[in-house]
Amino acid sequence: MTSDTRPRVFVSRIIPDEGLQPIVSQTKADVWQDDLPPPRDELLRRVEGIDGFLALLTDKVDDELLDRAGPQLKVVSNYAVGFDNIDVPACTRRGIAVGNTAGVLTETTADCAFALLMAAARRLPEAYDYVRQDRWKTWGPLLLLGPDVHHATLGILGFGRIGREIAKRARGFDMEVLYYDVYPASPEEEARLGARRASLDEVLAASDFITLHVNLTPETHHLMNRNTFARMKPSAILVNASRGPVVDPDDLFDALRNGVIAGAALDVTEPEPLPGNHKLLTLPNCLVVPHVASASFATRGNMAKIAAENLFAGMQRQPLPSFVNPDVYQVRV
Repeated sequence: MTSDTRPRVFVSRIIPDEGLQPIVSQTKADVWQDDLPPPRDELLRRVEGIDGFLALLTDKVDDELLDRAGPQLKVVSNYAVGFDNIDVPACTRRGIAVGNTAGVLTETTADCAFALLMAAARRLPEAYDYVRQDRWKTWGPLLLLGPDVHHATLGILGFGRIGREIAKRARGFDMEVLYYDVYPASPEEEARLGARRASLDEVLAASDFITLHVNLTPETHHLMNRNTFARMKPSAILVNASRGPVVDPDDLFDALRNGVIAGAALDVTEPEPLPGNHKLLTLPNCLVVPHVASASFATRGNMAKIAAENLFAGMQRQPLPSFVNPDVYQVRV
């Protein structure tokens, strides 16, 4: 009887078949079956001796995990665009390739972020509850009024792929688009998208809606806080589809409760998941959904496919289709 020489991998959650089936058929795969992520002690046990790790944002990949995995670990493939759950320098030092799923969820995420903006503006969650609570007795001239989206000013913080897709959608509503980013877009790109780069202060002060699309870094942690909320219009609405810790939740609660800003719509939160008894959920002007911006059948399938391709490439010491640390093979081969 011959031994199984296929590479060993751990997949920390069930992902769509577009990625899972090739992994299961071509590797000695250990797939975590629960809907909830593996507890830390179980995660550390499961990664021992693996050649590849397909991780989710809920899995912290740090020196402790890398030590437990062992020197044969060649690749960490993250089923996400963001990778703030991974200590990338630690992986690079060990010669471990890191991949993400950049590019495939841009438009889907922008769709959801714009849907959140419109839902918050037109107070759709409040209107839905109004009907369900049997409070709808007649048409009312002052019932559930909200701001117009068309011809409003949209401020985009973070003008990468998703931020630019948001700008494209805003053009269809004849919105004035301002953006703040460390790196300016080209004049041609600004003209194509109808967007103008401005300072953070100008974006905050001038925008009717502000949507966040920045990476989570030490500089962007709690970027939106008591001070930045105070510089926004009292009528402004905040949308966050980036990372939860970009917004200080306590300061957001105070700003919404005290009328410093008019509303917020969050796809991501701090903490995440947000407990059902969290104080933000007591506010009618705060819409929270459970990190679903990329949740379309096609997009989640494409994410799974790229995550699997990253996994296979990394185990073969080949360039990853979506590489986070492309210099890794120059450090150690």
